[in-house]
Amino acid sequence: VQLQAFGGGLVQAGGSLRLSCAASGRTFSSYTMAWFRQAPGKEREFVAVRRSGGRTYYADSIEGRFTISRDNAENTVNLQMNSLKPEDTAVYYCAAGNLILSSIYSPERYAYWGQGTLVTVSS
Repeated sequence: VQLQAFGGGLVQAGGSLRLSCAASGRTFSSYTMAWFRQAPGKEREFVAVRRSGGRTYYADSIEGRFTISRDNAENTVNLQMNSLKPEDTAVYYCAAGNLILSSIYSPERYAYWGQGTLVTVSS
């Protein structure tokens, strides 16, 4: 599976962005798909995940502001980000893998990664 993330950019606080991740491979629909982010000087952190069965989970810091969705027909997973804050500034990565529920928050458990897209939120 190859992943390519895009859609990042510069936005003012309170604004919105939509990130997308295009996946290649015939088994896309069976994978857990997630978004992680990494701010300068910080470790990569979990943002949101959508499992193959449709369940979604979010980090507390973005709950209610971000929405993850996937389109199996188009092999894409999206992250709609609303009410952005300066602390959301980071490089955002999409990831894919076959994971058990207890592993979905751990970046090291994901086998496939996109190249990252930079989101900058100005105050």
